[in-house]
Amino acid sequence: MDIYFLIKGIIIGFSIAAPVGPIGILCIRRSLTKGHLSGFITGMGAASADVVYGVIAAFGLTFISSFLVEQQLWLKIIGMIFLFYLGIKTFLERPPEKDDGKAKSNGLFSDFLSTFFLTIINPMTILAFAAVFAGLGLGETSGNYISASILVLGVFIGSALWWTILSNGVGIFRKKIKSNILVWVNRISGSIIICFALIIFTSLIKNLL
Repeated sequence: MDIYFLIKGIIIGFSIAAPVGPIGILCIRRSLTKGHLSGFITGMGAASADVVYGVIAAFGLTFISSFLVEQQLWLKIIGMIFLFYLGIKTFLERPPEKDDGKAKSNGLFSDFLSTFFLTIINPMTILAFAAVFAGLGLGETSGNYISASILVLGVFIGSALWWTILSNGVGIFRKKIKSNILVWVNRISGSIIICFALIIFTSLIKNLL
C-alpha cells in the first residue's frame, strides 16, 4: 500500500512540475547560461514549494488552503511584480564569462529562493494539488500520517525528477552555444517572463472591471 502512495505521489509531482511556465523558462535559461547545476537548483526551489503544498493537500490542512485562496488577489499582485522584476533582470543580465566558486554558491542560493518564492505565492498550485489528489482518489490519506508522508515524498521525487531531466537535457547544449547567442537567450527568456507578468496583469484588470 505504501508503494502505491509513493508511485502516485511521483506521478503528481512530475505532472504538476512538467508544464512549461515562468519557472520552466528560468530553468532552461539558467541551464543554458550558467550550467545544469544552476538549472537544477532553480527547479529544486519549485520542488520544495510543491512539497509545502503537497503537505497541505495530503494532510487535509484545509484552513491553510482556504486562506491562500482567499488572499489570491494580493498574492497575484505580488507574483506579478516579482515576475516583472525577474523578467527585466533576466533581459538585462549578461552571461557569466568565467566560473567563480564563491559567486556561484551565492548565485545558487538566489536561484533556489527565486523559484521557491514564485511557486509558494501561487495559490493556484494548491488548487492543482487538490484537484489531482481528488482525481486519483487519494482522499483516504486524511488522518493516515504515514501514507500522507509517503505521498508527499513521492511528490518531491516526481518534481525533482522532472527538473533533473530538464536541466541536464538543456545543459548538454551549453558548451555548444556562443556567448553572443546566450545574450539573446537572456533577452528572449526575459521577454517571455515579462509576458507571463502581463498575462497576470490583464487578468487582474478584467477582475476589477
